[in-house]
Amino acid sequence: MNRLLSALLFLALVAVAVAYMSLHSAYQGFREPVILDFPKGTSTQAMARDLAQQGVIRYSWQFLMARALHPGRKLQAGEYQFARADTPSSVLNRIARGDVFYYELVVPEGSNLFDIAASVGRFDFLKASDFLRAARNPALIRDLAPQAPTLEGYLFPATYRITRSTTVEQLCAMMTSQFRKQWRELQAKPHARTVHEIVTLASLVEKETGRPEDRPIVASVYENRLSKGMALDCDPTTIYAALLEARYRGTIYRSDLASDNAYNTYRHAGLPPGPIANPGLASLKAALMPAATDYLYFVAKPDGSGSHQFSRNIEEHNVAVQRYRRAIRP
Repeated sequence: MNRLLSALLFLALVAVAVAYMSLHSAYQGFREPVILDFPKGTSTQAMARDLAQQGVIRYSWQFLMARALHPGRKLQAGEYQFARADTPSSVLNRIARGDVFYYELVVPEGSNLFDIAASVGRFDFLKASDFLRAARNPALIRDLAPQAPTLEGYLFPATYRITRSTTVEQLCAMMTSQFRKQWRELQAKPHARTVHEIVTLASLVEKETGRPEDRPIVASVYENRLSKGMALDCDPTTIYAALLEARYRGTIYRSDLASDNAYNTYRHAGLPPGPIANPGLASLKAALMPAATDYLYFVAKPDGSGSHQFSRNIEEHNVAVQRYRRAIRP
């Protein structure tokens, strides 16, 4: 009997040792990366079952055993991606530290609300319409820019990491927080214009040129026109007015130039009511520190470089415009 008990004890110890060793043996029972979503409140048993069914671990009991060895660790809800062979212990550690899978939302410089909404809508867990609703509520930047009609201009261009649990309100908060961070670094001393005016001007600069060297000069043109009480005659504002009214057709028509929309700077002198896009750092710097020039006009150069020809008076400008039109004529 003693020999039998000893043998059984020995076998039990071997089984425990083998089981323990299996917790540190990598396993991959899948061909393509596996993504598992564990909502808040998911039990350890449910996690173990899903991990085993998807081939992340060989047996569900391995995850349960690893959990039993670390009873004090809190397992984090979220979406997890498993792309390579891993051990049950490592899988437990990942879930315990909340190493969740992130999606990347890329917001290029010059994107407007509609552009960002379209990008947001590509994720199956967010809706473009919900984002537009949230972004049209300027409460997040009311203290910084009380005149802002929406969050347009304050959704800083960057790459954002989001999860399936991220809400559109949280996303807007991320983007405006990034704007605040960049703005704090830019604002070394007080400026004659309000934050809202500077961001609005920066958005015009952003949409007019992608060339860093031209941005301070474009900003100077607008500042010079504003100081003289001239209309800004900014094509991108006309496009934005058409977008707001859901009538933009891919190009500017005479009816767009004649629109009485407050964003149409051909009809209304001064800055528009708010930004027409979300400017990047370079355009914000240009709006804060325009070049010192006496230019009042600019037109694209016909060489395809993206650069502009700047003019001091309407006569010079008309010559530059004619040169541009001749060059692009078929």
